[in-house]
Amino acid sequence: MLRNMVTSLLEHERIQTTLAKAKEVRRLTEKVIVLGKKGDLPARRQALAILTNRGVVGKLFSEIAPRYQDRQGGFTRVLKLGHRLGDAAPLSVVVLTESTAPSRPTVKTERKKTTTRASSKTKKTTETEAKGKQKKPEGKRAEKVKELED
Repeated sequence: MLRNMVTSLLEHERIQTTLAKAKEVRRLTEKVIVLGKKGDLPARRQALAILTNRGVVGKLFSEIAPRYQDRQGGFTRVLKLGHRLGDAAPLSVVVLTESTAPSRPTVKTERKKTTTRASSKTKKTTETEAKGKQKKPEGKRAEKVKELED
């Protein structure tokens, strides 16, 4: 069963299965890709003993192995998806990693600075004091203030 899953993974470069099977498939797939990196006849025969499709063996040696020629390991990645509805088994996806990491744009976005509570309280008190000094009381309150000042 694992041999079929490894063959499918190399053929489609992505499969969905349970987490336990995914970890085993990853282990066997790493070994097969290392055989593909060797590229000689004994390695091809060993890969044929594991894989169930000759076309996939050809793809392994011609396309997949050259992709990972400068990589020591980590050819596959297991991503967890959640739980299956029927039996709550943990699902995951096994994916062949890319030979080069996709480059992200290096544009930095300016983030609004968040202040902590203590610093925001001190800002508010200084701001309110400054506003309080600038504003003059109006109405009845202004009259009381004038009477007190005199």
